[in-house]
Amino acid sequence: MAATQFLCFGDYLIYQGVSSYNINSCEINEVFYNLRIDIEKLEYASHITKIINDVTDENQNTYKILQLFLNTLYVLSETDKNMDLAIAIFKIKLISLLGFTPIIDKCSNCKNKDNVLLNYFSFRDNGLKCEACSKQDKGAIQISEATKNAIKYIILAPPKKLFSFNLSDESIKELEIISKIYLNEKLDKEYKLEKLF
Repeated sequence: MAATQFLCFGDYLIYQGVSSYNINSCEINEVFYNLRIDIEKLEYASHITKIINDVTDENQNTYKILQLFLNTLYVLSETDKNMDLAIAIFKIKLISLLGFTPIIDKCSNCKNKDNVLLNYFSFRDNGLKCEACSKQDKGAIQISEATKNAIKYIILAPPKKLFSFNLSDESIKELEIISKIYLNEKLDKEYKLEKLF
């Protein structure tokens, strides 16, 4: 029973029954105890778990998504990193792993590669936009240089270094808005952080 608790990660020996799998034995690796004793952290963990459940299927090779999920749970559980920043990083990286990587090396409309000009994010055209093209896109939002660099870092960073940066409160808010809208649009579902009690 201990190994089947919410947020319990372990090695499981299972066998396939007629209509389901049965656990034969298990070895627990991590229970993320700190998430269980902090209601706010548990709410964030539940939020990302709902998203993970929607984007993965049984018998599917989802190693990179599992790695992202576990790294995010670890950051929430064992560090004091801003949780809104951690969730924004998780969402942008997840949507990239699912094949919806935002265009970050040029304007998503005119293909201009001048990095200095790419100060807008377009949900319609899936990525960065120059100011001239953003005027024709009412949904494009202006972002700071720090937010732009954070998006690029999240997409390109190796898994173990994904959470190794911080941002100002203003840039965290921008990144949070972009990650929320972009994920909701691509998955065609609205995900909200819900209170457990």
